[in-house]
Amino acid sequence: MQTIGAALLTAALLLPGVVKAETPPEHASLSLKYLNYEEKQAGLKRITANSPSLSLITPLGADWSLDATLTSDDVSGASPRYHTAISGASRMNDQRTAGDVAFTRYFPRASLTVGTAYSTEHDYESRALSATGNFSSEDKNTTWTVGLGGSHDRINPTNLIVKNETKKTISMMAGVTQILTAEDIAQLTLSHSRGEGYFSDPYKALDRRPRERNQTTLLARWNHHFLGTGGTGRFSYRYYSDTYDVKAHTLTAEYVQPFSQGWTITPSLRVYSQSAASFYFDPVYDAQLGAPFPPGYQFVSTQPSSADQRLSGFGALTFGFKVSKQLTSDWTVDIKLENYEQRGNWRLFHKGSPGLAALKAQSIQLGISKQW
Repeated sequence: MQTIGAALLTAALLLPGVVKAETPPEHASLSLKYLNYEEKQAGLKRITANSPSLSLITPLGADWSLDATLTSDDVSGASPRYHTAISGASRMNDQRTAGDVAFTRYFPRASLTVGTAYSTEHDYESRALSATGNFSSEDKNTTWTVGLGGSHDRINPTNLIVKNETKKTISMMAGVTQILTAEDIAQLTLSHSRGEGYFSDPYKALDRRPRERNQTTLLARWNHHFLGTGGTGRFSYRYYSDTYDVKAHTLTAEYVQPFSQGWTITPSLRVYSQSAASFYFDPVYDAQLGAPFPPGYQFVSTQPSSADQRLSGFGALTFGFKVSKQLTSDWTVDIKLENYEQRGNWRLFHKGSPGLAALKAQSIQLGISKQW
């Protein structure tokens, strides 16, 4: 059985992005991961993505550390022009390359992280900057976190509907992490972003979205370490709302159970529900126009409208299972499987958007890491 101190340390380490160490990591770590994702709908194999990524975490002297990631996404498949109609699907293939790097400076009871990110694909380019500070109380039971970030995107779709459109976003975050007991750690984080620019999907017909989108998220996390089993439960609730009138709830539960000889298993469950955007329209087929135009739609209309299923009202369930094995003191391998399903009638507490085919997705991620 683990000691109280070990239990507390385990719970802290398993709360991602919460407690920033006040000293650089003792060892450097290099991780290689490969993700395969497949999305299906109404008998149509919609989207396939293959994404290898490489991550490095390393100390830089006594007071600094470096965290960097490089990812390449190869995405192909069919993208519906309207809702989920197969007849309206068009083939697409895209390659995205993304990288980010962050430097952290450590102080007594505090740390400051400054990062930058960049991604590019044939019709989209994004740049971002961020800064995050962590401050601990004298007894180190409480940690406050504040963050500020900004991004600038440039959009040039191949269909030339728009040219050199831009989207800018400013994000702010504040949070507190509290050690409750020797086995419990909790966190509360509030974030808000303000965006302006081009938010429409240029590849979907009738997709015209407001040029401003403000988003607010409240995230609560709780980790509990079970002394009897040596495992740790990770639980979270996320509330999201934006100026599109989308309101969403996410409940997540994971259980991390270590075994002898370096084995660890992590089953997980995520429940999601959201309301539709105020300008989303259900797939009602007009008798005269045929395609799923909104009833009474005028081709010269400038009012916001979208048939994008991602803006509909729906519910979703995700089941996951991860297995990792520490081969030696330096090498670790892991595999993670997830199954996702989305349906309009799974929306919690209210009716979801009707007429949409169920969307299903499966993913498998393989990983290997080495530290030295």
